[in-house]
Amino acid sequence: MENVNKSLQLFKEYLQIEKNYSEYTIVHYEQSIEHFFLFLNQESISNLSDVTYSDVRLYLTELYKKQYARRTVAKKISTLRSFFNFLLREKLISQNPFSLVSLPKREQKLPHFLYEEELEKLFKVSDVSTSLGQRDQALLELLYATGIRVSECCKLTLQDLDFSVGTVFVHGKGNKQRYVPFGSYAEQALTNYIQKSRKELLKKASVHTNSLFLNFRGGPLTTRGVRLILNNMIKKTSSTIHISPHVLRHTFATHLLNEGADMRSVQELLGHENLSSTQVYTHVTKDHLRNIYLSSHPRA
Repeated sequence: MENVNKSLQLFKEYLQIEKNYSEYTIVHYEQSIEHFFLFLNQESISNLSDVTYSDVRLYLTELYKKQYARRTVAKKISTLRSFFNFLLREKLISQNPFSLVSLPKREQKLPHFLYEEELEKLFKVSDVSTSLGQRDQALLELLYATGIRVSECCKLTLQDLDFSVGTVFVHGKGNKQRYVPFGSYAEQALTNYIQKSRKELLKKASVHTNSLFLNFRGGPLTTRGVRLILNNMIKKTSSTIHISPHVLRHTFATHLLNEGADMRSVQELLGHENLSSTQVYTHVTKDHLRNIYLSSHPRA
């Protein structure tokens, strides 16, 4: 399986260098591909060029037997199709056995978002008299104010903020870049953090960094670190709600649409390549409108 593993390494380099995917995304790609490699090993297939459409169908059967969710199956197939397309481009194989496979229809799950009352509780939990509390407050305000992805947030440097016009320069997926505005609450929290606590945290660092958000050792904050911060915030509110950086992104989009923002603008702010990715939030806003109608219309 040496050539197989070498092909995976080449693909990972392609995702990292050419596609500029986050480390988090690349790990998920790698896990899906390695899962398929285990299947190939069971079937005594040692060369990727020997994989046929029949083998792919058998692999799909195995996934369904193990009761994988349709969403998981769709992600695995999409990843493997991309992997084999890369191998085809590099002329390591002569055909893509996944090209004829149709993806299973995904279950339509509405994105989870927070109501304003839930958000207010979160905004009050950080002890802003401490360095870490000021950092946490600035992080929360910026994530909600901009709807940026956690990976995008962790890439931000001090130079990416422009307080004169209230925008942040975001380095998005696939080398795509965009400017996203932020409001007065985020501006105040970021100013407090940068002028005071960031300088305190930076003193603990062994190497100087321009990263906007720092951990308690003064190094760049990671995506895992952001998730831990948000989880700790939730614990302080004694709330049962689930929160992640992506929930804040969902909340950002939902609140904008609920207040009348047009979908194209929200698409641009989120950095979605396709409008269909943004349209999922209309299901939430339609539900919101229906509730308003039912509670307000005399003959509802």
